[in-house]
Amino acid sequence: MADIKIDKTIDARGAACPGPLMELIKAMKQESVGTVIEILSSEKGTSVDAPAWLQKVGQELVKVEERGDYWSIIAKKIK
Repeated sequence: MADIKIDKTIDARGAACPGPLMELIKAMKQESVGTVIEILSSEKGTSVDAPAWLQKVGQELVKVEERGDYWSIIAKKIK
């Protein structure tokens, strides 16, 4: 899993909560099954809210990583 192929990156750094999560939800609705989406967020809450939402709707959380002053959340649309 070291080489994750990201199909779409959403840079939501600087956006206030719940903006980054709303961007992820929008992308999940628009993209095809199998698409790997990365969202970048400077809101710490997104690192908790996005995984919780992904679990709730049955999508796959691939990785959550803190990168200095922002988080990278990677998700895969599986249905």
